[in-house]
Amino acid sequence: MSSNHPVRRATARQVLRNPRIWMLPTVLVGLLALLLSLVYMGGILNPRGDLHRLPIGLVNADQGAVVAGEPTNLGARTTAAIAAAPDLGEQISWRQLDEAGAQEGLASGKLYAVLEVRPGFTAAIAALGATGQPDPARPTMTVFTNPGAGSLASSLATSIAQQAAHVSSLELGRTLTARLPDQGASAVNAARIQLADPVTVDTAVGHPIGTHSGLGLTAFYYTLLLVLAGFLGANVIANGVDVSLGYAASELGPMRTQLPTVPISRTQTLAVTCTMSVVLSLLTSSLIMLSCVVILGMDASHLPLLWVFSVCASAAVGLGVQALLAAFGGIGQLISMFVFIALSLPSSGATVPLQALPDFYRVLSWFEPMRQLTDGVRAILYFDARADAGLTRAWIMIGVGVVAALAFGFAMTAYYDRKGLHRIVPEHAQEPQPAA
Repeated sequence: MSSNHPVRRATARQVLRNPRIWMLPTVLVGLLALLLSLVYMGGILNPRGDLHRLPIGLVNADQGAVVAGEPTNLGARTTAAIAAAPDLGEQISWRQLDEAGAQEGLASGKLYAVLEVRPGFTAAIAALGATGQPDPARPTMTVFTNPGAGSLASSLATSIAQQAAHVSSLELGRTLTARLPDQGASAVNAARIQLADPVTVDTAVGHPIGTHSGLGLTAFYYTLLLVLAGFLGANVIANGVDVSLGYAASELGPMRTQLPTVPISRTQTLAVTCTMSVVLSLLTSSLIMLSCVVILGMDASHLPLLWVFSVCASAAVGLGVQALLAAFGGIGQLISMFVFIALSLPSSGATVPLQALPDFYRVLSWFEPMRQLTDGVRAILYFDARADAGLTRAWIMIGVGVVAALAFGFAMTAYYDRKGLHRIVPEHAQEPQPAA
């Protein structure tokens, strides 16, 4: 028998006065604001203070010369002094190499800059204090940059290399000026050639990248697009599947639709969402490449490899998100956001190099996906798809991530199914009874 009494509707004031309405959102929103602030700002506040073993090449291309009857190589002495300079915090990792080794390090992204003592260094210094030299050539040291390593990484390494070269120049200047009275050189000539700071320090690009490479940031933003496509796509797919199977309502403006519930296990539902994430990663990755490379003109080579890598990377992220959603339900959205976005971005080493991050972020970088994927994209875009530029590690970690996501997701859903923790609504909870 139906009642004709109208349903009494709650008012906004009544709802807002209920403390239980406020409790969960207040706790979650407060934690999100606190944790996101700590995570994002904690890694960028003091890059120079957090430096640890920033890789910079050190090359002596000086052939030496005979000075005062003795074979002398001031270039070798200079590079040895730079490498042996006190560095209590091990902020710099000077790599003493030959020219070929330095170029190899730049081409593979393993060096962020190279400081080279140029040929003729000893001979130029020997000529500085000599008489009868109206305009002697100045000794030169060159800093070779590596923009493909990232704008901040290259900038930090270049600045440190320039500072080391300047300190070496001042040390040489003190030695030269101390010998002036003994050599009888004219003070006018000494002043003219700036004997106190004799070395010219110039800068050149050691491993160039294209003009449409965002100063080395396109690898980061391209990777971010792949991760966002996988993350957002997985959430859209999971919600769409729940709506289609009748486990969630669809609301579009004032219209609300609730489809009949389809009895299906959690394991089978996860199989559906994972399959859709992999298939749709073909679409999203293709559209990302179309937008970036074709429409916007981003510099990119090895396009087939870039496409395959993009599909696999986006699919791996999507599978990881689906596993977390299947295991944790609605809260899985927040967990996956922290795993794939909040913790992943600052530990990627894409904007701030890993060597300039606090230890906490360097630990995260061993397994957080953005670091692995950024290294792979960077290797393809800037370093001729070299395996040792990070591409091999990226492929390995994609494989590990896919296996871990599938194993975790299906293990959790199989456990829920065995325990009878189904998503079936009450009308499907019991089998229909046969007629008497």
